[in-house]
Amino acid sequence: MQIILATRNAHKVEEMQQLLPDLELLPLPGDAPDPEETGATFLENARIKALSAAQHTGLPALADDSGICIDALGGAPGVSSARWVSEENWIPTVLARLEGKVDAERSARYVCVLSLITPNGTVLAESEGTFEGRIAGEPRGTNGFGYDPIFLVPPSYTQTVGELSAEEKHARSHRGIAARALKQALHENLY
Repeated sequence: MQIILATRNAHKVEEMQQLLPDLELLPLPGDAPDPEETGATFLENARIKALSAAQHTGLPALADDSGICIDALGGAPGVSSARWVSEENWIPTVLARLEGKVDAERSARYVCVLSLITPNGTVLAESEGTFEGRIAGEPRGTNGFGYDPIFLVPPSYTQTVGELSAEEKHARSHRGIAARALKQALHENLY
């Protein structure tokens, strides 16, 4: 089955292809619309993106909605992670808002929701993954993307996701957990 990957984020495309090698993932066509992410939850936004891509292409579409939820910021940026400030200010803004906070006050989690929908709106499979961690005092590492250089990995909290290899990240990350759960849901629903 050919599946449209409903994202223009090159990093997500690369990760999803690594995480779901058994699926034939096709890129989102350049003329596909960018639906407004008006959902209040990661699931609602994933469904909005998947349905838009599926209806545009006539093929099932897989969408990811993900973000970081920082407890000391009341769960922000949450579903607005990609839009709350400009991308180049994501890390500086988080660090500035957490200035003076001790380690115990820097807890956070990555959340990823995947939704696979047909053009008629039938949900084929959905999954969610979370990755608990803590926000570092400064960025470290050049691997990954987004908030990875400031997301400390438990249990030791000595390494950021930006310092992990791709294999280590996929084994533990929110997107890796969600992808494995999606594969299981697809297997159960289609076979």
